[in-house]
Amino acid sequence: MSLLIYGAYGYTGQLITEQAVDQGLAPVVAGRDAEKVHAIAERYDLEGRVFGLDTPARIRDGLDGIDVVLHCAGPFIHTSTPMLQACIDTGAHYLDITGEIDVFEAAARRHAEAASAAIMVCPGVGFDVVPTDCVAKHLSEALPDATTLEIAFMGLGQVSRGTALTAVSNLGEGGKVRRDGQIVTVPPAWSTREVDFGRGSKTVVSIPWGDVSTGYHSTGIPNITAYTYLPERAITLLRLSRYVSWLLQWEPVKKLLGALVRMQPAGPDEKQREEGVTLVWGRATNDAGDEVSARLTGPEGYTFTARTAVAAAQHVLDGGATPGFQTPSTAFGAHFVRHFEGVDMVDVPVRS
Repeated sequence: MSLLIYGAYGYTGQLITEQAVDQGLAPVVAGRDAEKVHAIAERYDLEGRVFGLDTPARIRDGLDGIDVVLHCAGPFIHTSTPMLQACIDTGAHYLDITGEIDVFEAAARRHAEAASAAIMVCPGVGFDVVPTDCVAKHLSEALPDATTLEIAFMGLGQVSRGTALTAVSNLGEGGKVRRDGQIVTVPPAWSTREVDFGRGSKTVVSIPWGDVSTGYHSTGIPNITAYTYLPERAITLLRLSRYVSWLLQWEPVKKLLGALVRMQPAGPDEKQREEGVTLVWGRATNDAGDEVSARLTGPEGYTFTARTAVAAAQHVLDGGATPGFQTPSTAFGAHFVRHFEGVDMVDVPVRS
């Protein structure tokens, strides 16, 4: 079977391509920028294909002979729909590294189409959302009648330009939580709480993270809030942004912020990735007040993404795809995340 990595020359795409080659794979590398595609193809002695995502016929031609697509070119709210449609049309399995709630929900709505085409559609096979989704699934298996799920993480460090540009594109949209099975909009920094990641108590703040979508599809738990650690000053700024959401949604402001982002480094350097750590905490509770909790420690976020994305692609290449929409934990199991170097997931004793 053949693998195509789209957006292989982006910051995260390059890390994934390098990981794939190190794992003995020979993916086709692709993207819309001919010079960059040819450069990365030559560097790793791979086939390169050049095509954009604005013409359906060209995308289908670009996927000729491809069995698995690992889509790495965001913001996925703009790029996932045409690529997913081409995968359905050509019978290629679809994976991506999104963390965007709307992308997960749109993919879930295409479950029947994907199943009919005998392909698996599994967004979020990177840091967004493999570790958090696996913790969520683990907790739901430990407490099957759970009705509330809280997931928190910290330690992302410096973000890539692509991640930052995605954040800019979503400015002014507010927060998201799931209540009674429905995703609802809440103000930015709507909720805070104290969490112990195993290194002392930290204040975390609610954010519109992908688990608000995937956690429900993975576990059926109807009430979900996702949190991250931010410095107090950043939490204050998020709260203040409630009063200027109209300005943050204004296209000239987004263009200016996007230009500033493009002036920043592509992402964390090798030393930062080697030294970085990811921490995840989760808790599930049922209506009787019973609860289960777990912690996860893992590598830096972009290193995490490269490893999990390639492992997910390898799993599908080996014939392990389940047709239709899947989350990482429903596709590969709650313990998928345990297979990676540097990952430790432990249950946390509940105070009586």
